[in-house]
Parts: sequence; C-alpha cells; structure tokens
Amino acid sequence: MKGAFIFIFFCTLQYFFSKCSTATDILAQTQSILDNQTLVSSSGSCELGFFSPNSSKNRYLGIWFKIIPKPVFWVANRNNPLTDSSGTLKINENKDLVLLNGNNSVVWSSSSNSSKTDNPVIVQLLESGNLVLRYESNNDPGSYIWQSFDYPSDSLLDGMKVGCNLQTGFNRNLTSWKSSTDPSPGEFTAWVDPRGFPQFVVHKGSDRYSRSGPWNGVRFSGAPELDTNSAFYAFFIFNTKEAYIAFERGSNFAIMRFVIGPSGLLQLLKWNERKLDWSVLQEVQKDRCDYYNVCGANGICNINKSPICDCLKGFTPKSQQDWDGINWSGGCIRKTPLDCPNDGSVKVVNVKLPDTSGSFSNTGMSLKECKAECLKDCSCVAYANSDIREGGRGCLKWFADLVDIRLSSSNGQDLYLRMAASELDCTFELICEMDVSDLGNLELWEEHTDEIQENELELPTFDILRIEAATNNFSLDKAQSTLINWEKRFKIIIGIAQGLLYLHRDSRLRIIHRDLKASNVLLDSAMNPKISDFGMAKTFGGDQMEGNTDRVVGTYGYMSPEYAIDGLFSVKSDVYSFGVLIIEIASGRRNRGFEHHDHDLNLLGHAWKLWNEGKALKLIDTSMEDPLPEAVLRCIHVGLLCVQQRPEDRPNMAYVVLMLTSDTVSLPEPKQPGFYYERSLVNVDSSEKRLSSNEETISSIQGR
Repeated sequence: MKGAFIFIFFCTLQYFFSKCSTATDILAQTQSILDNQTLVSSSGSCELGFFSPNSSKNRYLGIWFKIIPKPVFWVANRNNPLTDSSGTLKINENKDLVLLNGNNSVVWSSSSNSSKTDNPVIVQLLESGNLVLRYESNNDPGSYIWQSFDYPSDSLLDGMKVGCNLQTGFNRNLTSWKSSTDPSPGEFTAWVDPRGFPQFVVHKGSDRYSRSGPWNGVRFSGAPELDTNSAFYAFFIFNTKEAYIAFERGSNFAIMRFVIGPSGLLQLLKWNERKLDWSVLQEVQKDRCDYYNVCGANGICNINKSPICDCLKGFTPKSQQDWDGINWSGGCIRKTPLDCPNDGSVKVVNVKLPDTSGSFSNTGMSLKECKAECLKDCSCVAYANSDIREGGRGCLKWFADLVDIRLSSSNGQDLYLRMAASELDCTFELICEMDVSDLGNLELWEEHTDEIQENELELPTFDILRIEAATNNFSLDKAQSTLINWEKRFKIIIGIAQGLLYLHRDSRLRIIHRDLKASNVLLDSAMNPKISDFGMAKTFGGDQMEGNTDRVVGTYGYMSPEYAIDGLFSVKSDVYSFGVLIIEIASGRRNRGFEHHDHDLNLLGHAWKLWNEGKALKLIDTSMEDPLPEAVLRCIHVGLLCVQQRPEDRPNMAYVVLMLTSDTVSLPEPKQPGFYYERSLVNVDSSEKRLSSNEETISSIQGR
C-alpha cells in the first residue's frame, strides 16, 4: 500500500512538471507561458522561455538553441526587465503578443496591429528560431502578423535579414548587449546603410566604427575571405524594394550565428560539437586597418607596412608634421590640382573600395562607359566596377574625398583615381622598376604600348666592372641562402604570383611574359619581387587567350612543353614557368643542370619522384632557417599543379593565388609534370651549370 502511494506521488509530480515545461511549439489564444514554462520548436532545436544572464537578478524573455548552453540569440524585453519570476507571456484581446509583470502591466508587446477579424491567432516557435504570430488557419510566411526575425537582437541567424525596406523605411539592425550580463541595447549597431550604394557598417553611437565595403557580386570588398568558406554562403540583395544581407549554412548544417559583441566586434561563430564551445570562423575587424577611416581622407591602410598609413598615388599628407607624428586623421591632399576635362585616371589594384555612402551607381554600365562618364563630369574623383563577376560590370562613381581604403591581402578590387594630366604624362618606366604591390603604375605602361612598339627604346647598358661588383665577381653566394628564411621566400612567391595575375587578368591588355625565370625576377633591398624584362612579352586584346610562333624564344628549364615543342603560348605557359620558380625557391636548387646521385632527372622530375614516394619534404632547402613544413609542402603541391604536362590541367593564376593564400581551399592531386624524363649530363658543358650574371639576382635563394 505504501509502495503504491509512492508510485502515485511520483506520477503526480511527473505530470505536474510535464505541465510546467509545455514541450510544445504553439501558444494558443487561451494559453499563457509562466516563468517556469517554455516553448520548444517542433524538432527540439530552439527554446523560448525566461532567463537571467549570469549573476543578474533580472528576468528576460528570450530564445536560445535548446541543445546548446546559452547564449540567448533573441531577447524581447531588452529595455524593460522583470525584477522577479512573475512574468506571463500571452496573446491579449487585441491579438498582440504581450509580456506582463506581476501587476498585469505590459512590459513588452509585439505591437502587431493585427486586423480585428474573428480568425483565431497563435504564436509558434519555428525550427529556425523565429517566433511568429500568425492566423491559426494560415501558415504562409508572407501572412505572418508579426515575427521576431524582424526585430533582431545581437545575432543574425540563417534565414534572417539585416537591412532596410527602401519603400517603407523599416530597418532590421543588430544591436550589441550592453555587457555579458546585461542584454539591454549596447552602444554598437550593425546595419545596412542605404545611402549611395548600400554597404554593411557598424556604428558606435552615432559614429561610424567599421565597414565591410560594398557588395561586389561575390563578396564584400572589405571581407575578401567570405567566398572561401564552404561552411556558409553570404549574399546581399539590393533592388528597388529592399537592401539586406543574409547567409545560408553549408550542407553540414552546423549551428552558426553572426553576433555583434559588447565591444563592437562582429564575428561569425560556429558551434563545435567536439569542444562543446563556439569557434570563431571569421571576424570583420581583423586588424587596425579594418576600423573606419584610420588613414584619413585619400589615405590607404596597409597592415603589412609600418607605419600602416600612406597616401594614394598622386596625393601627399595634408600635414607632414602630423603624419610624421603618426597622426593620420588629417588625411592627404592632391599634389597637383585637377584640370578638367584634361584629366586621366590611374588604377589602384587589390583594395577595399572607399566609403560608398556618397557614391552613385549604375548597374547597366561597362567599365569603359563608367570611365567616360566620370572623366567628363568634373566633380567625379574616382570610379570602379560595382560587380566583379564575368570580367566586371556596373559603375560606381565617387564625388568627394575617398575615405576608408585599405590594401587587401587577396580578393580586393580595382579603383580608378582621377589624376591631373601632368601626373600621368611621365616618361616610360620599365616594369622591373615597379613593386608588384604597386602594379597600378602598369596602367601608365599600357597606355604607352602603341608608342613603345613604334619607337625602339634606348635601354641602359652596364660595363663589366659594375656587373662584377654587383655580383661579387659572379660569386656562387651559398652562405647567403641561410639569410632567406621561409617567410621571405613565401613573400617572394606571393609577390610574383600577384604580378602574373595582374598581367594575365587585371591589366588593360592581357600580357603573356613568355620568359619568366629566376633572372627576370629582381629583388629590392626589402626582398620585394619585381618582374622584369618584357622584351619577349605578347599582349592580347579582347577574348584572345593564346597564340603560336615559328620562332621559339625563352629559357630552357622554364619553357612549357607546348611552347618549346610546338611554339604554342598562353597564360598557361606562364603558369608552367611560375611552377618551376616555386619549386626552385622551395628547394634552393635550379631545374636545369640539376644533378642527383640516384637518378638523372631534372629538378621537376626529382620533385615528382619524391611526391609519389610520400617524401616531398626532402625537397626543402636544408640551408633554410625556420621552414614551416606544411606551408612549404603546400607550395610544392601548388608548384607541381602548375607544371603539369597538359595546359588544361594547370590552374590559372587567380586560382594559384587563392590556393597559396587560403588554407581552406583543398588542392587536387597533381599529374605528371612536363619534361619528366631522365637525361644524360655527360656532354653538358660545365660552364652551362654555372649561374650567369643575370641569374645571380636570386642566387641567395638558389644557393649553389
């Protein structure tokens, strides 16, 4: 009898507690939710209820992921917390969702302004985390009376929007918590600024704090990594009705959220089931250059330089004294005033585009039309493509000081600056005198191409004494190779890659070098690479991608098979030469004249042999200080992809740069390289194995 009583008692308790936790996703008009009850979405992913953040005594109504310990991603009564556990959530007689305190006073309301019909309404918590107020008989998302996704807190989830309705002016913004224990609105707001060409920005109070840059059809120009992460897909919608950003999760269905923290940091977080914690996938403010307008008007920020600020080409500091004192707020002014309509333009490559809030956009223009429109309008100071897809389209124009520009490490955009004609009317400079990080100067070379072809250039000559002095009497500089660590070698590889990418894709005329080799890559005192000697280069216009010749010129050891044998050249023949350079730089050995006691293969054959044997790390230059095995191995992998026998198997330079700069990109397995065979070195003249004066340029890398 006693046992039966205990059984009935526990059954009663179980029934009582099951009633306290509603375990349903719907709240009807006749129901309410008390402080100890919750709504749970149909499959159990999300939960709505009352909570107190950390040690706070205040009570809030919020939504969180049920299977994950809080944080809460949506809060109803942010501005008006409950001070006890007397809160009640219900649908009132006006068919609004209301939160009442113990005195039955409204502390929060959906204010849905629903129509006074007799149709019953319900509240439902969806699997997405969206809390919706809708008519019981109509589940169409377009007919929702009210939804929490229209009123975000600090988090953006899959399926939510941040942006504005351009017809009604309704905004959906993210607002940070005041602190980790206080969900009331903090001082940071992330929103879409619809002025000019819309862009995603973060404000601290009324001041602009950071900016993603405009959407260019693929990514935000200030967030180059957004398209290289397979975990999610970000997109931006801009039409006559609305402008907003959103994202979709990848196929792995990992739980993710964008969140703006109390300090203003905007992060993409992913739930890590193994560590049972949130992992940071991306941060919008990665470094100092990501904060708004660090370098002032007409300045450009480069996080890899010290100091980080510089003036755009054709500009000089407004106050040199302030600039020298690391105060860049005054920005830069033009060296030479504009002289409309006689001005021209110069290209600045790989940048985050300036603030577009005062810009003008026309999506129907080509870049050529955009240039013409800008240069005939004396108030236009710069222009760019608004969309980089399919070779570029659309037009963006700026009419005031250019602010918040930064140099991107990859995936930046081209910006065209209006410049006085006197600034452009300079004498022709060889590209070997230009740093690949400042390849905007190449636009000047391109504009003089016709003149150069008609008039032979008088090139400088050097006597033998100067050459001997520069090369230490043609010394073979092995000890010097120890000074070139992996960081410097990788910087050289990336610099050459970006230079080739400019020639192949970004210059006005497509340029194929045809003689890329070690001796045609010069290094300045800071080890910045400069591509030189364009005497064999070919320029292509329009859609032309390849050509052929009966007179093969170039350097054996760097020439691709199709060029050396059949005279066929294309961007892929330059890619082959670049692949040879990568393997030479990583190994410290030269392809031609390479000898090994186990075989008679050249360096490429030796690299391929080691790769197939799983011993590719043996290729690394043993004299190199602090090599990073995984990084060097990745470069060797990319090099082997570049030197594959068939041109169609080789990647283009855009993909090469991506593979070199992003660890998230998976690399395909390489196929056999060109010229993979054993040869006899018996009759090779010993002088041929010796470095020439030109090849001495990077002999500190290829230590012999």
